[in-house]
Amino acid sequence: MSDPGTAKRRQKTQRQWREYRTVRGQRPVKKFLDDLTDEEAAEIVAGMKDVVSHGLSAARHLHNDVYEVRAEASTRSFRLLFATEGRYNHVLLSLSVFEKRTQKTPQGEITLAQERLKDWRSRGSAKKKAASSQKRHKKNPDA
Repeated sequence: MSDPGTAKRRQKTQRQWREYRTVRGQRPVKKFLDDLTDEEAAEIVAGMKDVVSHGLSAARHLHNDVYEVRAEASTRSFRLLFATEGRYNHVLLSLSVFEKRTQKTPQGEITLAQERLKDWRSRGSAKKKAASSQKRHKKNPDA
């Protein structure tokens, strides 16, 4: 019989996808997927599910924190660039997706993914600082 606490921890750290959003709330990956055929979008989603199930071994490391999911539709190939986030790397953050037309991943796509990741992290740390400041102010309102 397994320990219920172990099962709860395992459930908490299950990998899940989140999508990058711009400061204005735009969702570039979703917009790209919405413009694809059902078959093409399904292939990309299947690649994403492989990463959830098998971890980073189902992806290819590109540069620093950026990884790539490969998806092959019947007539076109796609790549989704992502990074892992969270305390246990359980958040898979989709950063960019594009149609593959060359042998190597274009440097511009890698740079775009890195810039989006930097933006995501800077906005996340700003939220944490604001929340921390509010907590301190509530504890000591005279400060």
